[in-house]
Amino acid sequence: MKNEGISVKTIVAIGIGAAVFVILGRFIVIPTGFPDTNIETTYPFLALLSVVFGPITGLLTGLIGHAIKDFTMYGSAWWSWVVCSGLIGFYYGWIGKKINLSSGQFSFKNIVFFNVAQVVGNIVCWAIITPILDILIYSEPTNKVFTQGILSATLDIIAVGIIGTILLKAYAATQIKKGSLKKD
Repeated sequence: MKNEGISVKTIVAIGIGAAVFVILGRFIVIPTGFPDTNIETTYPFLALLSVVFGPITGLLTGLIGHAIKDFTMYGSAWWSWVVCSGLIGFYYGWIGKKINLSSGQFSFKNIVFFNVAQVVGNIVCWAIITPILDILIYSEPTNKVFTQGILSATLDIIAVGIIGTILLKAYAATQIKKGSLKKD
């Protein structure tokens, strides 16, 4: 009988990932001037972690990291955004299953696939789901939350497209190519 639980490696990745998410989200952001909307370094990191360790790691890292960040910054979590951080982490992990970084390459084809997919995911999460949840949960003004969502989606697309691609390319370069080691 095979044990299908979460591995120790996954639990460690989630713990470390959530901690890094909190640190990046608290201290390495660039304000945009629009309320509670920043250029985030958390999502390129979440993309890397999710692609490398999978969708469950991405989901839990996004949920836990964002919730802790909100509690430490504001005293409570903004659950619509926390949920979407988990969803985008899961999505990055899911699209990561179609990319083979262990080959030692992050090919042009994979870069294009990853970036087209992350654009779609960021638009769905931040420009559609989050504003709807903000309206349903918090009765926020429609114009405000959709503007905030579209701005966040745009900024995350750019951050993940640039920083995330660089991180994935750098990670792939650290992987040993199959057949590159020969026995003497």
